[in-house]
Amino acid sequence: MSIRVLVADDQEIVRTGLAMILNAQPGIDVVGEAADGREAVDLARRLRPDVCLFDIRMPVLDGIEATRRLAGPTVDQPLAVVVITTFDLDEYVYAALRAGARGFLLKNAGADMLTRAVHAAAAGDALIAPSITARLLAAFAENEPATPPPQPIDPLTGREEQILVAVASGRTNNEIAGEFHITLSTVKSHIASLMTKLGARNRVEIAMWAYETNRVRSR
Repeated sequence: MSIRVLVADDQEIVRTGLAMILNAQPGIDVVGEAADGREAVDLARRLRPDVCLFDIRMPVLDGIEATRRLAGPTVDQPLAVVVITTFDLDEYVYAALRAGARGFLLKNAGADMLTRAVHAAAAGDALIAPSITARLLAAFAENEPATPPPQPIDPLTGREEQILVAVASGRTNNEIAGEFHITLSTVKSHIASLMTKLGARNRVEIAMWAYETNRVRSR
């Protein structure tokens, strides 16, 4: 079955370009387009796409608030949202992380990275472009959380601590498996355990917790 995607960007040429790129990929189908955040939220709630691709800066309702309404901590059935950003919008990144965004891309990331991000989000994973991982998480780390980070329900094992740092550093499951000489299924098992212990819903929230607790230092 095709991955159903909703694209939201206030610039028509960008929105059309993203839709054309995605529709050209096998197994991806753009089912809706929106020119502002409110329209994006309405369409997403009606269409229930597998992945929402949102620009941060949109009129009426920005991409951060749109993400929060569809994927925030209080949403019972959160949708997968991938946020498109640019370096000059670093100050907004930490808010998007808190809002529940599952992936982050630059607008010039290219068709391959865009496709990978959509597939990752649809699979329940998350992708942060390697070139901006440190900068994105540094932007988040510079804004202290309003409340102390929660303690894990059970202590993390030594291996889980290693996996935690690797996830926060932006490594993929395959890269983690290669680095620690373990199987892909073992990596997924460790990440599932981390999410349970930390109360995280995806690997972006795992990375956030790693920065909040100083497991990883922003560069």
